[in-house]
Amino acid sequence: MIKHIELSLRKCVAPEFVFGVDARKMAGKYAKNLGIKKVLIVTDPGVIRAGWVDDVTKALEAENISAILFDDVVPNPRDTNVLAGVKLYRKHKCDGIVTIGGGSPMDCAKGIGIVVANMGDVLAYEGVDKILYPLPPLICIPTTAGTAADVSQFAIINDIKRHVKIAIISKSIVPDVSLIDPETTMSMDKELTINTGLDALTHAVEAYVSNANSAITDLYSLEAISLLGKNLPRVVEHPNDIQARASVMMASLLAGLAFSNASLGVIHAMAHSLGGWLDLPHGLCNAILLEHAVAYNFSHAKERYQTMASYMGMKGNLNCDAIVYDIHEFKLSLGLTQRLGVLGVTREIIPHLASMALQDACIVTNPVMPSQHDVEEILIHAL
Repeated sequence: MIKHIELSLRKCVAPEFVFGVDARKMAGKYAKNLGIKKVLIVTDPGVIRAGWVDDVTKALEAENISAILFDDVVPNPRDTNVLAGVKLYRKHKCDGIVTIGGGSPMDCAKGIGIVVANMGDVLAYEGVDKILYPLPPLICIPTTAGTAADVSQFAIINDIKRHVKIAIISKSIVPDVSLIDPETTMSMDKELTINTGLDALTHAVEAYVSNANSAITDLYSLEAISLLGKNLPRVVEHPNDIQARASVMMASLLAGLAFSNASLGVIHAMAHSLGGWLDLPHGLCNAILLEHAVAYNFSHAKERYQTMASYMGMKGNLNCDAIVYDIHEFKLSLGLTQRLGVLGVTREIIPHLASMALQDACIVTNPVMPSQHDVEEILIHAL
């Protein structure tokens, strides 16, 4: 509930989106409406095996739209993946992009669109509002419930020479339309379901305590937190429950709208450094770091963390220790037990990881600006 209406200026961006079973099959109609004649489909081999690409291709064919398939996308998509996609787009004279998959294909598709329209190297667009010319039409069809790249103004690309994940932030990369079909998440295995679900929770929590939050993003964040607290355990236990899947997918959407407009914080800054340096799964890194960052930030956003905890279903004395403990227990109940140490993180590389995190765009909206020592301590606690 909004207690008072803010009078300060706020800007929110969001794409057109369609939510519901069979939304993916509307790709052809939307591509036609956007004037696309030949589309580059950006995806990955796993999504192709799941059958979702066939559904979209048929929808495009029904509208006499030809498609070129590009599936050279890896987790933590690289600048080289973007370059390969740009070459294929230009070779076949495509005039639009449809991307199907999790965050990696969607981020790669955004990178391809940036370079097609603006030329040069995708890495040159790191930072905020560096894109001069609008992208070709972009349709996103998410198949995971967590990244929300399909509604955000963020794209994360791995610079393979520097081993750094860069953030490109611009309203120019908000898709023209997102077709959000909870049925596509039925192909996720248990591990991916947990990691992406906790990624969505991290989005919602970081957006809620962000120093750029607003009454609008708060609504998105808190509803996402409530939906995840109730439904993520059910999805893990009953993976074929389409109602629970839809609730988690809705939570991902709402969390995405929240962080796209309020940005994130120290968790994502650290996850980006881990992904860039060690090529670790993004959602898993966020999940491992969550309660440790909450412990660090708590005194700077106490009331917000307490509200977050109540929406997540926590009861009793909502002090820092209790909230951190309950988050940890929630993760354990889902089956997430990993720590950074088992993923190859050592004390020797923590100073470098912390240094990279402090240069990440997401750090700016953390409730408090951490020092090098602070970030190192968070990472050490997560070993």
